[in-house]
Amino acid sequence: MATLVVHQTPPPGLSIDTSKIKANVVPNKHIPYCSPGPVPALETPATPPETPSSTEKIDGPPSSILHPAGAYTRVSKDPPIYSVNAEIVQKALHQSATTPLADPDLVFPWLHGLHPENQIQQAFFIARRKALRKTPKCLRGVTIVKAGGDLSKSKLRGAISPSELLASNDAKEPMFLDIDPKEGFSVRNFQIQAAKWAMISDIVIYKDDGTPIEVLRSTAERVARAQKCYRKKITATGAEFGEFNTFVVRSAFEDFEDDYPELVSITADGRISQAVPDLLQLERQEMCTMSKASEIARNVWLGPTPDSSVLPTSEQPEHNPDFDLLIEASDVARPPESITLERISELCAKSSQNIDFPSSGSIMPPTWSHTEVDGLLRMCHWMFRLANPELGGGGGDGDDDDDDDEDEGCVAPREDSDGDIQMGSLPAPARRILLHCADGYTETTLLALAYCMFVECIPLHEAWIRLHCEKKRNFFAYPSDVSLLASIQPRIMQESPKGSRCIPSSLPEDPPWLKRFDGSLPSRITPYMYLGNLTHANNPDLLTALGIKRILSVGELVSWANHRLAKWGPENFLYVDRVQDNGVDPLTEEIDRCLAFI
Repeated sequence: MATLVVHQTPPPGLSIDTSKIKANVVPNKHIPYCSPGPVPALETPATPPETPSSTEKIDGPPSSILHPAGAYTRVSKDPPIYSVNAEIVQKALHQSATTPLADPDLVFPWLHGLHPENQIQQAFFIARRKALRKTPKCLRGVTIVKAGGDLSKSKLRGAISPSELLASNDAKEPMFLDIDPKEGFSVRNFQIQAAKWAMISDIVIYKDDGTPIEVLRSTAERVARAQKCYRKKITATGAEFGEFNTFVVRSAFEDFEDDYPELVSITADGRISQAVPDLLQLERQEMCTMSKASEIARNVWLGPTPDSSVLPTSEQPEHNPDFDLLIEASDVARPPESITLERISELCAKSSQNIDFPSSGSIMPPTWSHTEVDGLLRMCHWMFRLANPELGGGGGDGDDDDDDDEDEGCVAPREDSDGDIQMGSLPAPARRILLHCADGYTETTLLALAYCMFVECIPLHEAWIRLHCEKKRNFFAYPSDVSLLASIQPRIMQESPKGSRCIPSSLPEDPPWLKRFDGSLPSRITPYMYLGNLTHANNPDLLTALGIKRILSVGELVSWANHRLAKWGPENFLYVDRVQDNGVDPLTEEIDRCLAFI
């Protein structure tokens, strides 16, 4: 179970009652506060229907306007297929979305995926639950399938392709995918949920204008036969199983666009609808907002790869400049040679340039070579010269000549002692550099840390804390990055632009937390709260360096010496016992106590 570590001074009055939330109660650096509005009238539910308590478990399936199917036009007898219009689809989806959730005890571990040959998964769950592999009787869903499978356009909300639930066409009899994992153990098999849900759903199939009607019919027939095959398989074991049916939509897709736009995820011409939130797109936007580009050294920025489709230009921070050079961290890149860097320097005078550099974790000690380290230092020297042309090349040569940039300078008049004007050259203009990767912090960490150590002439541990606490950067490194940078930090500091004058006669001893550090910091999810793991919680010196003063640990007890526990004070620890991160133990009964501590 993840460990939550929090600052000493949290905002007051945390509660799961959202009606009491005020705009200044829960600060969040990247999600704007949206008022929930006034409390509705008493006769109108303020929330979706409450999930039944454990004493009110619903053992039977919920009602559905699609069942019994005899109320609808039958378009095929064998297999049975029925026809519905856009209005019925909308009502069925609304009913399904507003139906109270079934009690978890009745649907798990079936939804986890219990393959009869997976002994590990079977042993874990069956030892805790006696439901074995029985398909739950309390579930009845609606699954939307698009005939043809092209989900890049004309996509209804939640629609999947036939290949996500049906076995290949080579099978003699159409059947659902055997989706349960045959080996390994996991309680997070998200990838199987669409197919699992389809097994206990009425399945609605639609097409776009470009898909032939024959494709719609053949897809519906395969789905209906797969439903029949699955029901026969379940009932053969003596278990009860509900009757689920297949429906085809006779309405055109434009009927959904005109009358029910809230169901349209992607329009007929391939545009993402604003009416239906794209959770993956929203996640990318939140990630880019969280890790938005910021300046970590003069004219050097760190952030996500610019992408107007994720974060439109109009939403980009106003203080972000147009970059002259974009350095992308890539796990397939090699350190560029001097001749390549010289050529890029020349081209920067004309237009924005792009170059790759090895990502975090791609240079592996003890197998790394001096060539790779030379390439890392060469890159730092080159970046510094471009970002600070008036200061020269720094304390070391970095494989560069002092006159490399002379032809990039601007010619300007100079007056000698006799009053004669001579021609001289001004330094090239400073270049604005962006270190970037997809999420803005993972792959770029190695180069960002090395450059910070190089520019500031500071050891690794200080660069780490400075980038996080002063520059407010979240980042992630691999243990190999820690080992590499720790071993070459004397050379990095020796070649720093600040020169040998900034280096003490002997480097200070590494702080205790660095010896237990694997490269990852706990994630700062609000200005006052971090989310971490047990390794972070068991590194008190690291927590102190980050300004963390309280620990909430769920399911995992920290292992501290008694004198450290006494120094922090028992009031700054909360341990939630009897809850494990196993997909079985609920946290609901502990939420209030956790919020009160935070």
